[in-house]
Amino acid sequence: MPTTPETLGRFVLRGLRIGASTVTIVALLRSDWTGGISAGAAWLVVLQVERRLQPPTDPSAG
Repeated sequence: MPTTPETLGRFVLRGLRIGASTVTIVALLRSDWTGGISAGAAWLVVLQVERRLQPPTDPSAG
């Protein structure tokens, strides 16, 4: 499977989503409310962007 910019972008978005949710949980557990809420908002933005993307195209369906 060749790497395309589309699959690389989806991989990066998935990593950002996982990282933002982890930072949110850790910040809130440490009672850092400002950081936790900010990271939570960033997580929601990344989640919405990921949901609005078109479904992956299948190059063999040509």
